[in-house]
Amino acid sequence: MSAGGAGGEAKGGYPPQTIMAIGAIGGLAGIYLGNFMGAQFSFFGGLGAICAIVWGADAVRRVASYGLGTGVPSIGMISLGMGIVAALFGLSVGGIAGPIVSFIAAAIIGAIIGVLANKVIGMGIPIMEQAMVEIAGAGTLAIIGLSVVIAGTFDYASVVEYVVANGYIALIFIIGGMGILHPFNANLGPDEKQDRTLSVAVEKAAIAVIITGFASSLHEGLMAAGLNIAVGVIIWAWAFMKYYGFIKRDAHAVVGTGLLPSAEELE
Repeated sequence: MSAGGAGGEAKGGYPPQTIMAIGAIGGLAGIYLGNFMGAQFSFFGGLGAICAIVWGADAVRRVASYGLGTGVPSIGMISLGMGIVAALFGLSVGGIAGPIVSFIAAAIIGAIIGVLANKVIGMGIPIMEQAMVEIAGAGTLAIIGLSVVIAGTFDYASVVEYVVANGYIALIFIIGGMGILHPFNANLGPDEKQDRTLSVAVEKAAIAVIITGFASSLHEGLMAAGLNIAVGVIIWAWAFMKYYGFIKRDAHAVVGTGLLPSAEELE
């Protein structure tokens, strides 16, 4: 494990319980709205994925702030690894309750991996078990939400046909994982701020919606795809400007030093 982050409990203005509620409730609500309102409104699945990715990014910053430096990308990708297993299991057996079954399965898988990481590997991070449960749940909802954008539904057969069989699941794995792992990786250090980090999470999640929006054109048609892309672009632009504002707020002053002295002047 490599040193990184603040080396202790992460601080922030938004309590973990609030972000957890936004991620879980918002994620499931978006998934179900995208499923029941038809392909023209599949962007709701993307909104649910954004909620879940923000939750996952916050969980990553909380666990990684204890000193998980080079492990930040790993923990982000494992969230999507757990998510794929849980999502496909839940959707295959749960029917209309598939996303909820997937979410519960993810929590169980995350808890097991968290215990193994702390008790067997000996990582010794106080919130590892809880964080792995959260990250697994967030990753699962992100996968299902982005799958709804592409397939227009979370029906297992449709997800397999339009997301898994054609390889789009690999695309979701990468862009979903980046949305969860990259925000803290881009901001880690003693000056990391929660609002700045989470603004990156929204921005990266919006890019995921744009990309899956393009992918949805092959199945849902250009009108639905255009709406998916437009929603993603609007959210991305808003989040990017928020991030830029936070950068200007937090950046240290930069002053001009003039030209470097010549060799003759140094002699």
